[in-house]
Amino acid sequence: MPTIATLTWGVKQSFRGYVEASGGTVAAGAGAERAPDGAFAFAAAPGGSLALDAQGRPQGIGGFSGEVAFEAHGGMLKVFFADPAVEIGADGAVLTVADSPARDRRIALAKLDLSAAAPGEAGETVIPAAITLDGMFLLGDHYPPGTPLDPVRLG
Repeated sequence: MPTIATLTWGVKQSFRGYVEASGGTVAAGAGAERAPDGAFAFAAAPGGSLALDAQGRPQGIGGFSGEVAFEAHGGMLKVFFADPAVEIGADGAVLTVADSPARDRRIALAKLDLSAAAPGEAGETVIPAAITLDGMFLLGDHYPPGTPLDPVRLG
């Protein structure tokens, strides 16, 4: 089974655009980088079991390294997350993140729709994502649970 080396995810394009248009900052660090389309690329952390099965569907659990910070309105809007992980189990799939620089707590930020996963133009697996209740709180109560987010791309 091919292993997953990278996770690319933009959170929500309209959110990134809002932060940047309001004079705020969007920063990637600790191993995460901005992709040409504005999304964030994270390299796989050691020890994960996330891989593609014979049909190209992701299975297992895989962690990724890096952090992303959004800040705007003189610090009134601050969002931080780090070290995303894709966790696929019997109850479905979620994208979890550490929600503070201390990395002492993880939340399920997005629910992933594996039934709608499809191959992307660059050969990656593209999985639709929707925000969870915890994700809503992380992003400042702007998007109700179930709101579509940018798709997660695994490659």
